[in-house]
Amino acid sequence: MIAIGGVIGAGLFVGSGVVIRATGPAAFLTYALCGALIVLVMRMLGEMAAANPSTGAFADYAAKALGGWAGFSVGWLYWYFWVIVVGFEAVAGGKVLTYWIDAPLWLASLCLMMMMTATNLVSVSSFGEFEFWFAGVKVATIVGFLVLGTAFAFGLLPGHGMDFSNLSAHGGFFPDGVGAVFAAIVVAIFSMTGTEVVTIAAAEAPDPQRAVQRAMSTVVARIVIFFVGSVFLLTVILPWNSLELGASPYVAALRHMGIGGADQIMNAVVLTAVLSCLNSGLYTASRMLFVLAARQEAPAQLVKVNRRGVPTFAIMGSSVVGFLCVIMAWVSPATVFVFLLNSSGAVILFVYLLIALSQIVLRRQTSGQNLGVRMWLFPGLSIVTVTGIVAVLARMAFDYAARSQLWLSLLSWQWSLGVIWSPHWCDVPLIGLGEQYGLVERQSGKDRPPSAADIRRRLGLGEPPRVGDTKGFAVAAHPATAGRGDVLQPVAVRTVGEQNRHARPAVDVRAEHVQRGTVRLARAAAHVLKNRERREPAGP
Repeated sequence: MIAIGGVIGAGLFVGSGVVIRATGPAAFLTYALCGALIVLVMRMLGEMAAANPSTGAFADYAAKALGGWAGFSVGWLYWYFWVIVVGFEAVAGGKVLTYWIDAPLWLASLCLMMMMTATNLVSVSSFGEFEFWFAGVKVATIVGFLVLGTAFAFGLLPGHGMDFSNLSAHGGFFPDGVGAVFAAIVVAIFSMTGTEVVTIAAAEAPDPQRAVQRAMSTVVARIVIFFVGSVFLLTVILPWNSLELGASPYVAALRHMGIGGADQIMNAVVLTAVLSCLNSGLYTASRMLFVLAARQEAPAQLVKVNRRGVPTFAIMGSSVVGFLCVIMAWVSPATVFVFLLNSSGAVILFVYLLIALSQIVLRRQTSGQNLGVRMWLFPGLSIVTVTGIVAVLARMAFDYAARSQLWLSLLSWQWSLGVIWSPHWCDVPLIGLGEQYGLVERQSGKDRPPSAADIRRRLGLGEPPRVGDTKGFAVAAHPATAGRGDVLQPVAVRTVGEQNRHARPAVDVRAEHVQRGTVRLARAAAHVLKNRERREPAGP
């Protein structure tokens, strides 16, 4: 149910008009291509989730398959994507509310954000209850529209005959060329993401593997019915260049079919869809931020939960960014809606690319296991998926309208790795190192942070590392063991020289069973000691 609620939102009910205007009657082909890509990615993700359910989901899989940088990238990029979705849905919902009440857009959006934040803070069960009813309303609406639209197209409604002329009139089936079908994927795929949320929610289900399998079995039908089918009917009912498509294509279609009160009905449904996506978006963003904090890749405070098991600080942190998006809508209301639609498209493609690559690597490592969910025709379709994602990114690079969003998304990725990932582990204070990463000593039942001498002694660092040295480390196996006594594991660390004299230590793990948290701690300790003692690196 979470997957259904996350996949149908304002991106379909409102954003589909943008795709139809850009593509023409062939818009449903754009959604079909996006749907095929989403289905393949979901199948790959389902295989990994069924074998190893995790709240961190694909961030954990990327880290295991491709390395820490990939897990870090997937986690932060996916969180960024969903907080943008939260802001986007809040803006869309604010626009719907202003249809009924006279209020500033920013205030209406802010009220929706506060309501859904409160819902997520209560408990996981309250989130699930809201999502169940939201999803029910949306599914019933789409099914009803499909029934009415099909009856209208085949002339079964009074006063209307069979008419498919809009598919070829007004410039033909491809009025702007075949390339427009591919160019619009960036916008369309934004409205189709969210199905993968089920792999995050599966970790909290009583039977995670069964939950993933059930979601995989219905994803194809959901995409074909909800997206491809409804968009096809929109292009049959309305001319693709109709001005009515700009506001709400579903309202325009119902009005064209002679359904009384169509605007009131669809605006209520759109508001329900917005609240649903706000609800599931906050859930997803907060869980990903929680996992990042648990993996020591976000502030440790975010890992705390209340007595009901809700990650309060992670939810509030994600909500704050959503509020900032609402402020953007207030400052620039004429452009923020389309900007949010486009700017997140490339980010989710990067995440999907890393998911696909992770599945290929992990499948080769677990080929002998009895997997509950298997990717079809491996490795052929896996390679096709990677190729398809790369092709979309390449198309963006050569498309004037999408090029800026691609470079902006790449810059965000580079910024996350270069600004957050690398320096964070080089400049950690000595006391903070002990408090945050579990390098603590038990004394009278309390944890105390170690001194610089303690760290040198416990890590086996008599002197700061030199280029070419290999030293043995003994560090806490994982921060989760802090407070339960010292659990130590051996890690071999060597420093690697570069061509200049400012070489930085690097980690070479000799024991495969050592967890990533250990490696990160060893790297941080080596960097801190080097920086604190102000010792020059060895010369070339």
